[in-house]
Amino acid sequence: MVDPRMSKLAEILLDHSVRIQEREHLMIELRGGGVELAKELIKQAYARGAYPHVRIINPEIQRELLMGTTEERAETIKQWEEPIVRGTDAFIVINGMNNDSEMADVPVERRRMQQNVMKPVNDLLTNHRRWVLLNYPGPAKAQSANMSTEAFEDFYFDVCTLDYKKMKEAFSPLKELMDQTDQVRIVGPGTELTFSIKGIPNIICAGEYNVPDGEIFTAPVRDSVNGTISFRTTTQYMNTRFDHIRLRFENGKIVEASANNTSRLNEILDLDEGARYIGEFAIGVNPYILHPMNDILFDEKIAGSFHFTPGQAYLEADNGNRSVVHWDMVNIQRPEYGGGEIWFDDVLIRKDGLFVHEALLGLNPENLKT
Repeated sequence: MVDPRMSKLAEILLDHSVRIQEREHLMIELRGGGVELAKELIKQAYARGAYPHVRIINPEIQRELLMGTTEERAETIKQWEEPIVRGTDAFIVINGMNNDSEMADVPVERRRMQQNVMKPVNDLLTNHRRWVLLNYPGPAKAQSANMSTEAFEDFYFDVCTLDYKKMKEAFSPLKELMDQTDQVRIVGPGTELTFSIKGIPNIICAGEYNVPDGEIFTAPVRDSVNGTISFRTTTQYMNTRFDHIRLRFENGKIVEASANNTSRLNEILDLDEGARYIGEFAIGVNPYILHPMNDILFDEKIAGSFHFTPGQAYLEADNGNRSVVHWDMVNIQRPEYGGGEIWFDDVLIRKDGLFVHEALLGLNPENLKT
C-alpha cells in the first residue's frame, strides 16, 4: 500500500508544481533513490491523461562518464538532449543520491567543459519549461540532518506537503513592498551590506520549482553591491564544503573572498567574470526548516534566512549577470545564529529572523504553520 503522504506529495508535484495537463509529456528524472515516488507519479500522471517518461541516472556511472568527457562528447550530448527538452512539457527531477560528494574528484576543467556546452539546453529547460526539483529522503540525507531515518522522513513530509497556496498568499505583501524598494541594507555579525533591487522583478516561490519551497527572490542591480557579508552556514559547491565564507564587494564585484578553503573558493569565483557578481538575492521563510543540513534545497528555505548568490541570474529576475556558476550562500539571522536585520529604504523589515513590518507578519513561522 502506498504511503498516503507519498500520494499527497505526488499530487502537489503534478497539480501545483508542474501543473500537468492531458496529453502533455512529463519527464521524471530519477537520480539515485526515489523509485516509490516515481511509480506514484507515473500512476497519477496516467490518471490525468498525461504521458509520463522516466530517465534513470546512476551517480557512479555519471561520474565515470564525466571523468573522461571531451568537448566533442559534450557537444554530442547537447545534440541528443535539446530535442528531448523541446519535446517535453514538464520535468520532475528526484535527487536521491546517497553520496553528495560522488563527483568530488572529477576535474574542474571537465565539469566546466560540460557546463559550458550544455548551458543553452539548461537555460531552455529552466526558463521555458515547467519543472520542479526535490531531494528524496534516505539515510544520507538523514545523516546530514543529524536525524534518524524515520525522524527525517517525518520531517521531510511535513516540509514538503505544507499548504503552499497559503504561503503564496502570505508572500503577496512582501512582493508588493519589494516592487517599490530601491535600497536594501543587511546588517549582522561580520555583515554590513548595501545594494539596490530597483527595477528587478521579485518572484514568489511557493512549491512551483523546488520542493520543499518557501522563498522570494530577486537580484541586486549588478554594480550596486557594496560592503561585506559573512556566512555562518556550511555550503557545498562543486562537491567541496566551505565554512566561514567572507566576501567583500566594491561596485558589485567580489574583490576579496576568504573561507576555510580560500584557494578553492577563489578558483570557483574565477571560472568566469560573472562568478564574481551576484545573480540572486532571496529571503527564506519555510517554518519547518530551522537548521542547515548542507542540502541547498532545504537550507535556502530556512525560516529567518536569506541567500546571496554569486553567478548566473535567473531570467525571471534578470540583472544581466551571466555565469556557469550559480552558488546559493545562506545566512541565517535568527538569534541562535547571531541575529541580524534587513532594511528596505531605511525601514526595518525583519529583525533576528522575524518580520516586524505589520503587513508581513503572516510570513512568520507561527502563522505559516497554522
